[in-house]
Amino acid sequence: MPGVFVAWDGVTAIADGVDILLHGFGSLALQFLLASLVVTPLLRFARINLIKFRKALGLLSVIYLSLHFAVWLLLDLQLRWGLIGSEIVKRPYLTIGFAAFLMLLPLAATSWQGAVARMGTQGWARLHRLVYPAVILGAVHFVMQEKVWLSQALVYLAAALFLVSLRFLWIRRW
Repeated sequence: MPGVFVAWDGVTAIADGVDILLHGFGSLALQFLLASLVVTPLLRFARINLIKFRKALGLLSVIYLSLHFAVWLLLDLQLRWGLIGSEIVKRPYLTIGFAAFLMLLPLAATSWQGAVARMGTQGWARLHRLVYPAVILGAVHFVMQEKVWLSQALVYLAAALFLVSLRFLWIRRW
């Protein structure tokens, strides 16, 4: 549902609707990805069990990220393929964001139950650890794309670093 509001704001905008769509879908993607990473700490520290929502949150993140990327490809750069490739290479924040997007695609593709059976539990779990560098890269992309450092972007980066560092502390201790 939040995507509908972003789309409405972008379509009805008097100013730059493409920017509204880009930033809106990108923010939603990062928010849902962070929300999926909050599920385990909530269970461990507050005994709030939201595990059944984690996959949906992750998939929503990839859907909004795909919309973010599609808006950039279709509306911002208008499918000028040479320009798209050169922009990704020339601008570090785009390189970082594209890398995060590529990391999340195999996670979405293997989110169905049959993938776990085919890959094996350990292989599937190893692949899904890509979410940790992807969320950090996504937050760095958000910080870097702003002309000035916004507190919102820095809070997302801090949240991503905190949640990933929690995971590494648990993995190391385990």
